[in-house]
Amino acid sequence: MSKISVIVPVYNEEKNINEFIKRTELSLNKTKLDYEIIFLLDPSTDNSKEIILNEIEKNKKIKLIVFSRRFGQPAATMAGINYVSGSRCVIIDCDLQDPPELIYDLNKKMDEGYDVVLATRKSRQGETLTKKFITNIGYAFIEKITDIRIPKNTGDFRILSRRVIDNLKQFKEPNAFLRGLVAYIGLKQTYIEYNRERRFSGETKYNKYFGSLKIAFNGIFGFSSRPLFIMSIIGFIFAFISFFIGLYYIIVKFIDPSLTPGLSSTILFITFFSGLNLIGLGLLGEYVGRIYDEVKNRPNFIIDKKYNFDE
Repeated sequence: MSKISVIVPVYNEEKNINEFIKRTELSLNKTKLDYEIIFLLDPSTDNSKEIILNEIEKNKKIKLIVFSRRFGQPAATMAGINYVSGSRCVIIDCDLQDPPELIYDLNKKMDEGYDVVLATRKSRQGETLTKKFITNIGYAFIEKITDIRIPKNTGDFRILSRRVIDNLKQFKEPNAFLRGLVAYIGLKQTYIEYNRERRFSGETKYNKYFGSLKIAFNGIFGFSSRPLFIMSIIGFIFAFISFFIGLYYIIVKFIDPSLTPGLSSTILFITFFSGLNLIGLGLLGEYVGRIYDEVKNRPNFIIDKKYNFDE
């Protein structure tokens, strides 16, 4: 019999945990399969830990991993993947924007022979037009710039087969981009659509704009070297233009030796090319920073305590 593992990154979600567990248990029981729910807790300032421990007393299929400090959602998710015991794994957030009821549908779709079933968002309730615009631009840009196809309008909410789980365990990247890693693995993948809901309660602890920007950077710089190539092409183009501008000033000087080029144009060119150089250095810095993180080979997370695990 198959077993479903549910990975749930948590940080200050005391108002959502009980409702999340209630709805998730109903969905998992509907599959008639064995299951485990693994909460990955970044040390919180609210009562998230106490609430989860209380739920463990009621249901021994619930487990908890507490980190030594806040490592962030991507690291927590990858940590959970290393500890799942099921033949299938669902990744879902605790804020109930992604409905736990969809777990049953994801599992049923996987029965058709897929290794990955993604939950693709048809609509996003509770998000501003600015956030939606930035998200759409980000997905379009990532699709064009990266070397693999990362599906649009999909978050981390998905179900993975054991084959995919075992392959994900091989990745030790400190800036892991789960959506890209799953796309990189390949195998047989499909999706089901759903309407993303508002948060059940409380305010998100996730930075709407800088958090999304960081994820986008991980997707771009983690799966493509094309930005470096683009900057090289731009550099060659402007070097070519600069050559002709210089040639133009030489010719003008020969025609009229008394003519002196204006200071404003000189300042304009200096500031423009300085900005271009800084952009290029910034791109190089992103790649070098990721190389630096890889070379240090530090653990991506440190566990403080584990609750309800056999070992």
